[in-house]
Amino acid sequence: MKIWDKGFDNDARVDAFTVGKDRELDLLLAPYDIEGTMAHITMLSEVGLLPKEDLNALLPELEKLRQEALEGRFVIHGEDVHSEVEERLGPLGKKVHTGRSRNDQVALDIKLFTRARIRSTVEKVSHLFDILVSRADELKDVFMPGYTHLQVAMPSSFGLWLGAYAECLCDDLLLLESAWEINGRNPLGSAAGYGSSAPLDRRRTTQLLGMPSLAVNSIYAQMARGRSERTVAYAYSSVAETMGRLATDCCLFASQNFGFVHLPDAFTTGSSIMPQKKNPDVFELVRAHCNRLQGIPNEIKLVTGNLPSGYFRDMQVLKEIYLPLFDELDACLDILILAMPSLEVARDLASDPLYATAYCVEEVNRLVEAGVPFRDAYRTVGKAVQEGTFHFDGELRRTHVGSSSNLCLDEVVARFQKGLSLFGFEK
Repeated sequence: MKIWDKGFDNDARVDAFTVGKDRELDLLLAPYDIEGTMAHITMLSEVGLLPKEDLNALLPELEKLRQEALEGRFVIHGEDVHSEVEERLGPLGKKVHTGRSRNDQVALDIKLFTRARIRSTVEKVSHLFDILVSRADELKDVFMPGYTHLQVAMPSSFGLWLGAYAECLCDDLLLLESAWEINGRNPLGSAAGYGSSAPLDRRRTTQLLGMPSLAVNSIYAQMARGRSERTVAYAYSSVAETMGRLATDCCLFASQNFGFVHLPDAFTTGSSIMPQKKNPDVFELVRAHCNRLQGIPNEIKLVTGNLPSGYFRDMQVLKEIYLPLFDELDACLDILILAMPSLEVARDLASDPLYATAYCVEEVNRLVEAGVPFRDAYRTVGKAVQEGTFHFDGELRRTHVGSSSNLCLDEVVARFQKGLSLFGFEK
């Protein structure tokens, strides 16, 4: 039975279209929907809208349902998770919806789900960050040619390369923290967007749910649908950009034309026709997934961008776009966490004459220190390169902050730890 039943039946095709993928996707939201109901009825009892004996009977049954959902045993037979929970509670289930709408109910479910998934993602990002920092420190003195425009440019190191991606994750973490905070604003009690005549205590449900703040304005609580999801998707797309770019580097640098890194056999696949091939499929798939994830904020915006204030059924489509992105990004994080510790690097590139011109700026700087004006030194070195006589015998010196000889990884780690502390997970 539909919880909005009006005494008539829809065409089965209409039901199928309007329900869409709700039953499948609502299984992801089920534990959080039940938690929201537990908090809501606790508040209803405290304000006198639900007898204490009913609360005492309902809470253990809801906890059983929550455990079912957490263990993957919860099944939705009805229209959605909301109707399934009410139905499973029997006659007392008819009392749990007082003062709320499915609109604020699903908005809460998504926020609770999102916060749980952000926390999981942050833990994985932190793990990847630690790996990158560790490997950057290990490889800080191993020469790697730096490129601009895919042309040999200046001396670099594998440590500098990997440290750059670690610092990118510092920025990504701040965006994830913003998404975490925005999704900490409790919409429950806003009902269909215009509040309720029931004497609800919205601050109490916020406290019971462990959420840090309240979506105060009831219309705003509904307008936040789409905005909140888009904010999260932007944060996740930033992490995806970092990982996708790292994966691209690994694919490029593993090719024979570069030969900078070697991918262990376990992270490559073969060709059905070419026996010599070891393809970097793992990193190519990371790149593809990360590229796709970067398009999700725009997909969300296209669904919600021109909606007036208030709730619209368009929001249902957001779940199909939004809920799967967490598994997709986390899978990419997991595979990089697995792969990056075993990535092997070439340690003899400095002796390859192909990269001799990477030291041109070093020679220019040496001449400048000897009193030659920069432009004259520049032309002198450029002429030597053109004539094929360029040679650098000096010592490579990189002493400034953030250079290959002075990675300042402790500062990067401190920045990351400061970002982690903003989440307040311990609370």
